[in-house]
Amino acid sequence: MRQAKLENGKEELRVMRRKASWLIASAGIFSVFVNILMLTGPIYMLQVYDRVLGSRSVETLIGLTVLMGFLFAMMGVLDFARNRVLARAGARFQVGLERRVFAAALRRAAHATPGQGRSNSLRDLEAVQKLLASPAFTAFFDIPWTPVFLLAIAIFHPWLGILAVSGGAILIAITILNQITTNPPVAQANAATLRAEHMAAQLHGEAEMVRALGMQDAAYDRWHLARAEALKQGVQATDRLGQFTALSKTFRLFLQSAMLGLGAYLALKGEMSPGAMIAGSILLGRALAPIDLLIGQWQVVQRARSGWRDLSELLGEIAPDPKRMELPRPQAHLRAENVTVVPPGQSSATLRMVNFELKPGQAMGVIGPSGAGKSTLARVITGVWRPAGGKIRLDGAALEQFDPATLGKHIGYLPQRISLFDGTIAENIAGLSLAPDHQKVVEAARRADAHDMILRLPDGYDTRVSGGGGMLSGGQMQRVGLARALYGSPVLLVLDEPNSNLDNEGTLALNRAIGTVKATGGAVIIMAHRPAAIAECDVLLMLDGGMVRGFGPRDKILAEHVQNARQIQQSKGQGGMN
Repeated sequence: MRQAKLENGKEELRVMRRKASWLIASAGIFSVFVNILMLTGPIYMLQVYDRVLGSRSVETLIGLTVLMGFLFAMMGVLDFARNRVLARAGARFQVGLERRVFAAALRRAAHATPGQGRSNSLRDLEAVQKLLASPAFTAFFDIPWTPVFLLAIAIFHPWLGILAVSGGAILIAITILNQITTNPPVAQANAATLRAEHMAAQLHGEAEMVRALGMQDAAYDRWHLARAEALKQGVQATDRLGQFTALSKTFRLFLQSAMLGLGAYLALKGEMSPGAMIAGSILLGRALAPIDLLIGQWQVVQRARSGWRDLSELLGEIAPDPKRMELPRPQAHLRAENVTVVPPGQSSATLRMVNFELKPGQAMGVIGPSGAGKSTLARVITGVWRPAGGKIRLDGAALEQFDPATLGKHIGYLPQRISLFDGTIAENIAGLSLAPDHQKVVEAARRADAHDMILRLPDGYDTRVSGGGGMLSGGQMQRVGLARALYGSPVLLVLDEPNSNLDNEGTLALNRAIGTVKATGGAVIIMAHRPAAIAECDVLLMLDGGMVRGFGPRDKILAEHVQNARQIQQSKGQGGMN
């Protein structure tokens, strides 16, 4: 199964590569003429030594020199054109896959188990693009011409051909040995670097807690160990690669000098001309240059190979979302039918055979002890996770029948852990839209009772925030998150512990927002621990151990299952006090 998925991913990459095949083919055609024009130097030297020096004709020398300059100019133009074409082939490959890779990486991250390290898929895509635009890729076009140049050397004299072929075979052996011996340390270095980067990102994301708890020195020591290991592996990989690069370069230079020495010996014996001696040395340098270049650029090749493999796994594991027919805006009628959920990376279900029905204008509270499955249910209702069994239907249609982007417009979600993104308050409320609807942004902020709070910020709705919220407090971030969930007037609002960071004023505002959604025919689901959070609820779903222990009218479920039922029932009459 894994191998089949890997092949599917590879095929998807090949299809995209074939879309740029005419550009790559054009580069191949340019390479033919570039390599033919590479013969200009050797032929010029032959003519100078064998024709000009013998005839002592200045006119012949001028004519040959002008022709040589023109041919080299044409070679430079074609080489430049080849590089431009390959750069655009790489760009087309990257642009064609960016959306697909971004979406697949996002889905895999949503399904990843905590602490699960993954390669950066967009960097993998960029690595393949860089190879297509690098000199290493042009070397693949030039290497097939190496036998042609070696044959040309052999035409000058068989002994020169034997020396050139033997030297070329040694360089090819060095290239193969380079691949075999450098792959493991490079892979270890990449893995160590990924671990260090993941740890650094995690520590930076929790910078406030790290400093508050005095963990900075310990955090640095832990990160430094990971980074030192990555640096050690990287240095070892670079050393190994440097050995082969230096060896190939030194041997190639020695081989060219040996070619001159052998050619001089043969010229002294009268078996070949001095011009052929010089031309043979130039041809040998040209024949072996692509191999030498490939060894020097081997890290780029290895990174691209690793990226291609990781992209194949990603695209094979995460199939593209199928095109779905656009359904009309649904009614806020939600029904769960025998829903069973197995979280990603786990083998046992955290929700089993869950059934309930929520009608328009109703609010449902989901209560239960920690670990009962409340947040899991929230992820399934919002489409982040898919149930292993059963269906969740919105206005009769299973959630899988909605396009994910469309479903996000119908279901507003306030997660337990609020995260904002780099951008303005308005952009965050509008879901990072490049062109936020200002009227809808203000309307959502008013419904979340965050409008006045936002206006008091230095730049109002244009105040820039970071991933951690920047200058915003936890309660302010929660209100902005609620406004984001309300943006576009979704038919269903899912709130996971919505008042965990709210004060009494914020809780009252939250209850008013819930009441407004209900009054306009929407529905609300609230995962709650605190009594005030379910003050506006009409029905309650009680979970325990991933199973439904009770579902029905609010007061009935409280009376049957909750010890402090009277306190919770009185919270609504007290205006939602905690």
